[in-house]
Amino acid sequence: MKRKLRMGMLGGGTDAFIGAVHRRAAFMDGLVELVCGAFSVDPKVSKESGEALFVNPDRVYLTYQEMIEKESQLPADVRMDFLTIVTPNFIHFAPAKMALENGFNVVIEKPMTFSLEEAVELKEIVEKTGLTLALTHTYSGYPMVKQAKAMVANGELGKIRKVIVEYPQGWLSRLSEREGNSGAAWRTDPKKSGKSGAMGDIGTHVAHLAEYVTGLKISELNADLSIVVEGRMLDDDGNVLLRFNNGANGVLIATQIAAGEENAISMRIYGEKGGLEWNQQEPNSLFVKLLDRPVQVYRPGNAYKEPYTLSSFATHNTRIPAGHPEGLLEAFANIYRNFILTVSAKLNGETPTAEMLDFPQVDEGVRGMAFVDKVVESNSSNEKWIKVD
Repeated sequence: MKRKLRMGMLGGGTDAFIGAVHRRAAFMDGLVELVCGAFSVDPKVSKESGEALFVNPDRVYLTYQEMIEKESQLPADVRMDFLTIVTPNFIHFAPAKMALENGFNVVIEKPMTFSLEEAVELKEIVEKTGLTLALTHTYSGYPMVKQAKAMVANGELGKIRKVIVEYPQGWLSRLSEREGNSGAAWRTDPKKSGKSGAMGDIGTHVAHLAEYVTGLKISELNADLSIVVEGRMLDDDGNVLLRFNNGANGVLIATQIAAGEENAISMRIYGEKGGLEWNQQEPNSLFVKLLDRPVQVYRPGNAYKEPYTLSSFATHNTRIPAGHPEGLLEAFANIYRNFILTVSAKLNGETPTAEMLDFPQVDEGVRGMAFVDKVVESNSSNEKWIKVD
């Protein structure tokens, strides 16, 4: 099979931010074409979005049910191959379930579902159908994050002892949900977002980053959540103490009331032999700090010699020559490309490589929802340390 994969989209109309990000990421490698969509609950916006995106008017739908039903009736060489879901959290599970049960692969925004129970059910459906689900934990797509993961896996830091991950934002320092900000409105509404605000929205990102890079699992946590802005319904600030399944401990901070901050994601990981540091606002630099050596700075696109060579996972996800910044869109595109290469390999009867399979999938989605569940439980419990199964 030598063709582009055909993509459908739920949500992401031209009046929405994240839909455009998904499309730019999906299109970056020329491996995808957008063939259909239900872009908005507003029929007028959906129609206008379809026109602006050059989608056949006959394949611009009013609901996800209509889209999946009609697409499944089209010939195999016409219908969509996968559905991208970029709606608020409470409209994740049902369309993902229906798409998978009708033979369509899925890309879905995080957190994967509204509840842990939905996440577990979705995992069962993915396993039953054998289809592929990608979860857009974007920050794992950066080349230097992948290099950090490879170095930890190779034992270059020794046994991991300490993990510190942070995601400070400042965009909810005011009661923006009552100032006409639609993105703030649904994220702070428990009926649409779920049982957590900041921890569900951005805490899941850094929890995933901690597990992805270290290869460890969060086994216990002790959480303190706050609603700082008066009148808000969900947490906008939180701190979590972590214990990992190898005995390491850690700290996770997720806040949306850090006035003046943008998206200052960072991680510091320390082992017996040394540590490493990475932050998203300077994503091309990975700082490696080994005992009794000067600080080393790894950067993508360089032909370093042994023993400093970049891993195959870092080089597979590097797009441009050394010295040129690779940012969020490229990291996002890496997740899409690896998902697309995996789906294409399966369609061809081939086995995807480890590099192709290096993107967040349904297991990470279940762990993300378990993290949210246990953070909220810990915050409201007298038994502060809660096991994460």
